Amino acid sequence: MGAYLGASEVNYTSAPMTLPHNPARRAAMRGIARHGLGAAALFSTFGAAASARPDVIRIGVAQPATGTPPTFAGSSLSIAHAKGWVEEAFKPAGTRVEWFFFKGAGPAVNEALANRQLDFALQGDLPAIVARAAGIKTKLILATGVRANIYIGVPPDSPLKSVTDLRGKRVSLFKGTNMHLPALRLLESNGLTDKDVRLLNLDTAGYLAALSTRDIDAAIGAMDILRLRDKGAVRILYSSKNQSPIYTRQSHVLVTEDFSNRYPEATQQFVKTAVEAARWASDESHREEVLRTWARAGTPYEHWKEDFDGEPLRVRLNPNFDPFLVSRYKDASEQAFRFRLSRARIDVDQWIDQRYLKAALNDLSLQSYWPIYQPNGKILGA
Repeated sequence: MGAYLGASEVNYTSAPMTLPHNPARRAAMRGIARHGLGAAALFSTFGAAASARPDVIRIGVAQPATGTPPTFAGSSLSIAHAKGWVEEAFKPAGTRVEWFFFKGAGPAVNEALANRQLDFALQGDLPAIVARAAGIKTKLILATGVRANIYIGVPPDSPLKSVTDLRGKRVSLFKGTNMHLPALRLLESNGLTDKDVRLLNLDTAGYLAALSTRDIDAAIGAMDILRLRDKGAVRILYSSKNQSPIYTRQSHVLVTEDFSNRYPEATQQFVKTAVEAARWASDESHREEVLRTWARAGTPYEHWKEDFDGEPLRVRLNPNFDPFLVSRYKDASEQAFRFRLSRARIDVDQWIDQRYLKAALNDLSLQSYWPIYQPNGKILGA
């Protein structure tokens, strides 16, 4: 099922990777699992509240759902949605599950969170940072859809040859989303600031149309740009694929503090179901089904295949807040404050609540399944 919270904003309704075995990685895994409890032990610390069950769970997704049936893409949570696993997990308790899909992306999700219309949300780093800095009380409980690539498209006959050539040009960017900070980071690495280009705030449909009509010189976006490339209407100036992961986009699932405090057992069940979905979707034998499921949301299967080519599913669908991802969120918090996109710096270590994730990993014996990455983006021990 999916629904509308506002007509303009939301609709509803390879080979397996071999990980290096080394003392450094084992030490890091022990650090991640430190103080980790199984679900039963975790709930014993919550007292009587752990037995409470909500009548409904409201999940917000920072992207629209398209296709028949309505589908979204790019994360293990989208697989759980497509297969009805969250509904199945809560059916015995009689808890309804409602999904809300936001055309306005992360900023629209923030508005719903501020209005207490959501319990969980899938969104990117920047909008969640902005909301947290503004006083919206949430906790990050697992990662999903991390290291998503960004692309820069230009008209096919454009004289622009590199990112440095964007100086003084009209460049679109969907501001306030998890595209925003990697784009600014990329510009800075090429000697440019946001003041050196004429940044125009356009959503996906807007920048694709503007590129087609040449009303802009370049667009910083996602895989959607590949559609125009295939039609010969765009040339790819830059892609973060096979580049440093600091220029990729990061996403997570969060829970409101009010919900997790009132319903810790339901929060744990949600996280466990999400981790089970991540395990299934990370299995290379399911790659074809995962990509074709995502393709139902509108982006062609061939583009998903191209974007994920040569990259293990376990990298992009990793639910862990490993040292790399934690460092990305800390950097994003500092960058958001420096660019005056957020009101204050936030304590990322306090914001990330790994209790539920650790309990799920322990219960499912998945503590060592996903790779662990260093802050520089390289696999631990490499």
